Amino acid sequence: MGILLQERADEGIVLLTLNRPDVMNAFNTELGMVMNQVLDELIEDKTVRVLVITGAGRAFSAGGDLKERNGMTPEQWARQHRLFEEVHRKLRVCPKPVIAAVNGYALGGGFEMAISGDFCYASRNARFGFPEVTRGIIPGVGGTQTVGRFAPRGIALELLMTGRHISAEEARDYGFVNRVTQPEELLSAVMETASLIARNSPLAVRMAKKAYRIGIDMPVEEGVEMSLECYNRTIVHPDREEGVRAFNERRAPKFLDIY
Repeated sequence: MGILLQERADEGIVLLTLNRPDVMNAFNTELGMVMNQVLDELIEDKTVRVLVITGAGRAFSAGGDLKERNGMTPEQWARQHRLFEEVHRKLRVCPKPVIAAVNGYALGGGFEMAISGDFCYASRNARFGFPEVTRGIIPGVGGTQTVGRFAPRGIALELLMTGRHISAEEARDYGFVNRVTQPEELLSAVMETASLIARNSPLAVRMAKKAYRIGIDMPVEEGVEMSLECYNRTIVHPDREEGVRAFNERRAPKFLDIY
């Protein structure tokens, strides 16, 4: 079995499972390379409508593999880190929906990965944290920037500066997690939500995500103008006609895998 499992479900949903359970799915160079390649393929594959990421065993991911990193020169560390930077960048800018199913520990880069997608569900035994300061570094693949887009300033800085872990319920209260489930119910809950998304027009979902992701950092009126460009993309697409027709014919729409 590989270090990254890929399972295609119905309706264009792809489940990616980080599969290094013996080291809490920590990222080594090989996993970084494989993840980069797989993300490139899935982003370009028009039959893929939703990505779900989870971990094997008792962890989502414990971040970087410190055993592999032990003794690395600064140059070797930087070379590896660029792989990880690219993985997280692809998740942040992915035009398709990305859902994290956090099944256990999400620490360091694992926490950063969980909040690099669009939203996150977690099991009750999940734990989140940024322990980097206890190892002499800081979160390096976006966490210092994304954490404050969820949590209030004080909470964000406390997590970054203490390295303490928080529970799934705390993570939900701070806005990192949408929903907390029993461990055995996590994947079914995530897949149910992924299915709701996958049934919708792929273009409309893509444009809704783009309008939000870009517009949220703009002044309101500029964001509205930009969102209208996304809206107008949907007006000239066949899915708009199919959606209206299906509504009037009282049937489920049949949307296209084209953008």
